Amino acid sequence: MELNAQYASFIRGAYECLKSAEIGGVPAQRLPKVVETVSEMLSTIEKGGRDAVTEYSRVLDGWAGGDVELDSDSLRRTGDTLTPELRAALEAGAERTRKFAGLQLRHLQDFEAEVMPGVVVGHRYIPVQRVGAYLPAGRFPILASAFMTVGVAKTAGVPMVIACSPPTSPTAGNPAVFYSAYLSGVDRAFVVGGVQALAAMAFGLLGEQPMDMLVGAGNAYVTEAKRQLFGRVGMDLLAGPSEVAVIADDTADPVIVAADLLGQAEHGPQSPAALVTTSRDLAVAVIAEVDRQLVDLSTRDIAGAAWRDYGTVYLAEDNATAVELMDVLAPEHLEVITADDDYFQKNLTNYGSLFLGPWSTVAYSDKGITGTNHVLPTGGGARSSAGLSVARFLKPLTFQRIDRTATMQLAPLVSEISAYEAMEAHQRTADLRITRFENHSASTKEQP
Repeated sequence: MELNAQYASFIRGAYECLKSAEIGGVPAQRLPKVVETVSEMLSTIEKGGRDAVTEYSRVLDGWAGGDVELDSDSLRRTGDTLTPELRAALEAGAERTRKFAGLQLRHLQDFEAEVMPGVVVGHRYIPVQRVGAYLPAGRFPILASAFMTVGVAKTAGVPMVIACSPPTSPTAGNPAVFYSAYLSGVDRAFVVGGVQALAAMAFGLLGEQPMDMLVGAGNAYVTEAKRQLFGRVGMDLLAGPSEVAVIADDTADPVIVAADLLGQAEHGPQSPAALVTTSRDLAVAVIAEVDRQLVDLSTRDIAGAAWRDYGTVYLAEDNATAVELMDVLAPEHLEVITADDDYFQKNLTNYGSLFLGPWSTVAYSDKGITGTNHVLPTGGGARSSAGLSVARFLKPLTFQRIDRTATMQLAPLVSEISAYEAMEAHQRTADLRITRFENHSASTKEQP
């Protein structure tokens, strides 16, 4: 890879980088074949019900077992086959993720206030009632997915959370994935994968009413299914390939920077990895170090392809330029390893999650061990939205309570606006209250 120098006057180059990072100009989940296949599957499952779900599981996943649901005892015992060390790690991740979600929850407050005499307004946080979580278990089973989706939803107070994860054998799913779901407090768990899992949860084919919201990552087909089902059910976000970016200066260790870039490139061959640095020497050293580390990396075919096709290194003239460039990139994960990390934390505005200092790494969050959520916006989505959190499972429902005495401070204004808009029915609702208020006031005065 050659060093690509980018200065303030060339910030627009980052936009071109983002455009080229799309697969053939079209995200994988929007390829015509994917769209057509998912559409056909959803239609078939909606018409055929659970039998169609079972048939797709048999044909696509090789499912030959009986009931796809794990009863509570079977779910609990999924941890029995795991090593004590892995069980302890999963238990720590589940506990820390729910702890962080609980801290977030305590800062979301119901309130009501009188904004003017006789007018009380406010909101109450009400949890979504039914959530379906998809837990991937393909080449890389993401064990912390349940912490981020099931566990956070339960912390928010969601009464019913079900989870689906694909079979990894003809009769079972991945035990570590399901044990993570158990630790996260899942209410019901099913060995169903892919589009059929999303459809079954959305259409209410698993012994529950249709879910109100679907969450969790998946492959291109799963992501496209979420897109097509959006509107029928709520969604967390439509995440694309995992991304990492690093801001570093001459105080950073190129070995650490290279390792952290490859740590996310390992997710898939289309995973972007970007370095923005104010040091030419560091940039050159990191490029060389990535090549060195790839030599004996067991996943070099994946991480190497991602780095070759979607890796970028930008040289910025100063910290302000580095901030400007990174806010254009708006990465999913952003590490900062500099002599002045506080400056970047105060000035950066577009990222999914921020990792400060050389002792931080994205993998800590990926595996659920810091407790922060790893379901984050990709593809520049961090410019306008944040990642999954306890707040996403809560609806801030507003209310207002109006006293009769406030009528003349409200109704005439609404009547005037409605008249201009030619919305007579709206105007009447206000005018009727004006008349009632005046009649009530007159009758009160007439009383001795």
